[in-house]
Amino acid sequence: MNTINKQWSPESWKLKTVRQQATYPNKVALDKAINKLSNMPPLVTSWEIFKLKEKLAEVQNGKRFLIQGGDCAESFDDCNSPIISNRIKVLLQMSLVLIHGLKLPIVRIGRFAGQYAKPRSADLETKDGVSLPSYRGDLVNKIAFDEKSRVPDPSRMLVGHASSAMTLNFVRALIDGGFADIRHPEYWNLAWLEHSGDSTEYQDMMKKISESIGFAEILAGRRLGNLSRVDFYSSHEALHLHYEQALTREVPRQDGFFNLGTHFPWIGLRTNQLDSAHVELLRGVNNPIGIKVGKETTKDHLLGLIEALNPSNEEGKITLIHRFGADNIEANLPRLIKILQEEGYGAVWCCDPMHGNTESTSNGYKTRKFNNIKREVELAMEIHKSENSYLGGVHLELTGENVTECLGGARELNEKDLERAYKTQVDPRLNYEQSLEMAMAIVSKYNQ
Repeated sequence: MNTINKQWSPESWKLKTVRQQATYPNKVALDKAINKLSNMPPLVTSWEIFKLKEKLAEVQNGKRFLIQGGDCAESFDDCNSPIISNRIKVLLQMSLVLIHGLKLPIVRIGRFAGQYAKPRSADLETKDGVSLPSYRGDLVNKIAFDEKSRVPDPSRMLVGHASSAMTLNFVRALIDGGFADIRHPEYWNLAWLEHSGDSTEYQDMMKKISESIGFAEILAGRRLGNLSRVDFYSSHEALHLHYEQALTREVPRQDGFFNLGTHFPWIGLRTNQLDSAHVELLRGVNNPIGIKVGKETTKDHLLGLIEALNPSNEEGKITLIHRFGADNIEANLPRLIKILQEEGYGAVWCCDPMHGNTESTSNGYKTRKFNNIKREVELAMEIHKSENSYLGGVHLELTGENVTECLGGARELNEKDLERAYKTQVDPRLNYEQSLEMAMAIVSKYNQ
């Protein structure tokens, strides 16, 4: 367990440089919401957090593979059973492909149950000469471009907590009820699975796995245990500091503090500066922590982050989520790997191939090309192998819905297709077909 500097407290972030925060016009309402949130039940437990950290330590040592996936930004309106269950289905299907192909157990972390805040490039958004506060996610304000919707409302933090609790409750109920039973992967089928170009290969894989399990159970003369449920963990960017502070607490019979709003908080590229309030808040919690790094990350910056957030070099504590873009990864990833190797620090390495490959189309859509996403993952695997390192996971923005937001993939979606089902509020996501194709591409590359 990390030794936390005595000068740290859940409020010491206020003495650091605060970035990417909303300006609330009603301070009384803000304090009232924070006080109420501070007394709401936690969303996760300390023993779940420790269990995830143990699994991430195994990822760090090459004994597991991590898949972290979900929406770029959750919305309160999407807190419903079909959308939540479809996200779980996609992650289950991808993890089945990875288990079968990599011959490794999988750690599943969803970008859900709290991914309600988003960083923005500017405090104001201007349309037709009108400037309003930027949309910072449903945790802060509404996306509609009108004055009332864009005013930051602190009561939305309470709605975010409630929505996160309902999401986690439903996920846990599904898993405890046998929804994730590997003997019955047909439970995970999405309504439009049959239209996928990869459906035949996936169905064949399911059949082989089911037959193997049946054969093993015949030999054993009993049903095999630990096949009816899997572990799912939640994650979100720990962006909204008041919200994160309210859920950072001590627990009975454990030393130190925990962020009980998620199992796995991460720090984004826009808030990972060494003087950042976000780094200060998270350096005091026992959760495993993700850190986004990119081409801008220098040696001093990287080492400073590691030393601040994991001074005891605890295994499983830090996951470095690298996001470069397919055109920049070869020039930057090797040097970051070497920095940690030379200094003797350990971390889980995870590839985010989404954020560095964002572009705009001629018809005004924000999108990503599937081939660039795939190429960055494949290059990451090659580079880690050549540097005697291990790519332990992938970090993907994806959905179980039949959207058309990223170009390419098996159906070769083009710019005109984006108009058909472009539903994201912020960043483009891989749809089901593209997500499954990505899992298969990872397996193919891994086994070369």
